Amino acid sequence: MLRPVAIHCLLSTLLCMWVLCNAQSPSGPPVIQLRLAGEKRKHYEGRVEVFYNGEWGTVCDDDFSITAAQVVCRELGFMNAESWSPSAKYGSGEGHIWLDNLHCTGGEKSLAECHSNGFGVSDCKHSEDVGVVCTQKRIPGFKFIQNQGLTVQVEDVRLRATYSQRKRIPITEGFLEVKYGGKWRQICNEEWTEKNSRVICGMYGFPGEKQHFVSYHFYLPTWELKFIMKQMFTKNFWGFSVNCTGNEADLSDCKIGREIKRKGNSTCEQGMPVVVSCVPGRAFAPSVSAGYRKAYRLEQPLVRLRGGAMIGEGRVEVLKNGEWGTVCDDNWNIRAATVVCRELGFGSAKEALTGARLGQGIGPVHMNEVECSGFEKSLTECYFNRDAGCSHEEDAAVRCNIPAMGFNKRLRLNGGRNPYEGRVEVLAEKNGSMVWGTVCSDSWGTMEAMVVCRQLGLGFASHAFQETWYWQGDGSTDAVVMSGVRCSGTELTMDQCLHHGKHILCPKGGGRFAAGVSCTQTAPDLVLSAQAVEQTTYLEDRPMYALQCAHEEHCLSSSADKADPSSYRRLLRFSSQIHNNGQSDFRPRAAHHSWIWHECHRHYHSMEVFTHYDLLTLNGTKVAEGHKASFCLEDTHCDEGIQKRYECANFGAQGITVGCWDTYRHDIDCQWIDITDLKPGDYIFQVVINPNYEVAESDYTNNIMRCRSRYDGQRIWTYNCYIGETITLEGP
Repeated sequence: MLRPVAIHCLLSTLLCMWVLCNAQSPSGPPVIQLRLAGEKRKHYEGRVEVFYNGEWGTVCDDDFSITAAQVVCRELGFMNAESWSPSAKYGSGEGHIWLDNLHCTGGEKSLAECHSNGFGVSDCKHSEDVGVVCTQKRIPGFKFIQNQGLTVQVEDVRLRATYSQRKRIPITEGFLEVKYGGKWRQICNEEWTEKNSRVICGMYGFPGEKQHFVSYHFYLPTWELKFIMKQMFTKNFWGFSVNCTGNEADLSDCKIGREIKRKGNSTCEQGMPVVVSCVPGRAFAPSVSAGYRKAYRLEQPLVRLRGGAMIGEGRVEVLKNGEWGTVCDDNWNIRAATVVCRELGFGSAKEALTGARLGQGIGPVHMNEVECSGFEKSLTECYFNRDAGCSHEEDAAVRCNIPAMGFNKRLRLNGGRNPYEGRVEVLAEKNGSMVWGTVCSDSWGTMEAMVVCRQLGLGFASHAFQETWYWQGDGSTDAVVMSGVRCSGTELTMDQCLHHGKHILCPKGGGRFAAGVSCTQTAPDLVLSAQAVEQTTYLEDRPMYALQCAHEEHCLSSSADKADPSSYRRLLRFSSQIHNNGQSDFRPRAAHHSWIWHECHRHYHSMEVFTHYDLLTLNGTKVAEGHKASFCLEDTHCDEGIQKRYECANFGAQGITVGCWDTYRHDIDCQWIDITDLKPGDYIFQVVINPNYEVAESDYTNNIMRCRSRYDGQRIWTYNCYIGETITLEGP
């Protein structure tokens, strides 16, 4: 029989064991922190890493599911998950594999609430680290600035304009404020650095920051200085400092610095509110003086963007040895993309795009496996591998942060069936007040529509309309407030296009004849094979009696009108292969019912002018010409894995599928230039696709091909053919 003392000791031992067990296995899930790491190209994707027990570790892909990915993304502040990837797609992590065999229902607020083997219990290797891709849209009021073991939720960030900047566009200078606890709070500049300012400027679309200086506040108006002084003795300052290295693309990538503790009545005892002052890129800089313009002296760019719908986005192309080429997407990441964006006068990168997301380029692939520190002045200063081994299916692209210019506040579409189409209406000054009105449709075309869609952030133009009676807008806005609009297609806003100004001239008036557009997120991109032209060029002498149909279609020079039927015409023949490198199919603007039938050749023309063929003197004077109507736009052959969609037989649909070629052989009518009257000499042979811009494309600069040609009266040589605006003028 146990004595009372022994019973007491036994109960004490059991109680201690119970307390110890409960201390080791708390009833609630442990507090963890998540991040997306690894070889990622976007801020919303990456390897899933968990901070637990003072160390970062990974998650195994065994039993992982889209439901678990959704829990991860929501815990990180994103609305949802798009996908997840096994087998260390974003690179192998280090340290512990904290979680394995995860099973989530989708309702968990933290990944720690999901059922698993337990923290640190895993039979996986880091080659099985899981990754996720979240949606770009964030949960409102959910931004992170984090440090190891510490996460602070910041609801929003803004740059509140200083007094001198309040009426300027863009705002380049302001007080940095964070929304925390439902209130906007300023940041104390006690530990603020220029590297922090560099990150903030990049977020707001500016390539650089002005030198940080504390004494700025003494140049403020007295009332604003008093306001700041009052805030210094309130609780309106955020309680943390920020620690950026300067190469981050976003403030959320920076670390939390030390906590700034309140001392007495002051929250920023030794400093003032942070003021960030940024330097705008050339495209957004105010043209206030010759001195300012001198600071932006134009030089030959080494990097450019092509194929993007918006300003600040596109396929990355690099100039090397006089030839433009692309960048392979191997190791392409947000840091390298940010170097490109800053180099071109934009802010930091929003996205580093891969897989030719903004269309395939042409020419060589100049750079591969690019590695940047983030502080380079040019992408060409980054380390890269010259042995590309890549195809244009791997072309890298970027989307950059640009300043808030308010472009879309002065233009709108009205009456359309969806937000991407409608009658174009402009906010203009009339009789001393700002009113909405329409745009005259005289000379309205694809280039003007491209500018409208870009200004509104709606992508590329799909169609330009000169009649909009079927889009019923507000009758009070029928009056024409803008006429004579002519755009080159590169302008950022309609205001930058040529137009009549205040002197409106529109004989047809507005209303049903107001200009309209429809926009689309993708567009085709036609590119001619220069090699095919160069290899197939030859001369043929053909009798006039065999050219009657071609003569009817105006494929011969004007001297043929008076030529004897038994005479001969000298024709410069060649084949053309046209590839669609874009993101959507190339389709004729005209519908089936409006195609034109040509009895002589017995076929329809879906586009009256599809290509121009010209011979020019070396100073650019046209001496011979030809043109080709698109009597048959079809997929002659396609890249591997792509199905043909367009065939002309039996009055079928015409077009060129993405990744397919349309070939016009050298032996068909009108596939020539009539050079019967040409004198011997040196010339430039030029081919232009879609010359009247009837169909919108993502890039018109690659629609032109030029070659050098030498004609001795009997023979012709064609050499040094190039796509684009460059041409080599050396002889053979």
